[in-house]
Amino acid sequence: MEKNAVAQRIRAFRKLKGYTQNQLAELLGVSIAVLGSVERGTRKPDTRMIQKISNALGIEPEELLPPSGK
Repeated sequence: MEKNAVAQRIRAFRKLKGYTQNQLAELLGVSIAVLGSVERGTRKPDTRMIQKISNALGIEPEELLPPSGK
């Protein structure tokens, strides 16, 4: 469940920023398949990827993580 919350947050922030999956994948230096699997929740992003995603989206890494206790 937690990974799906992260996936949903990544997708939502990407859309708010106006990026396509392809654009964000290019910024991150990953394939669109990797980003797609992260956004679907089938691949859990590691700490380094969370940092790269947050930098690309102009947000704090904590904004991608579900609230504590959930």
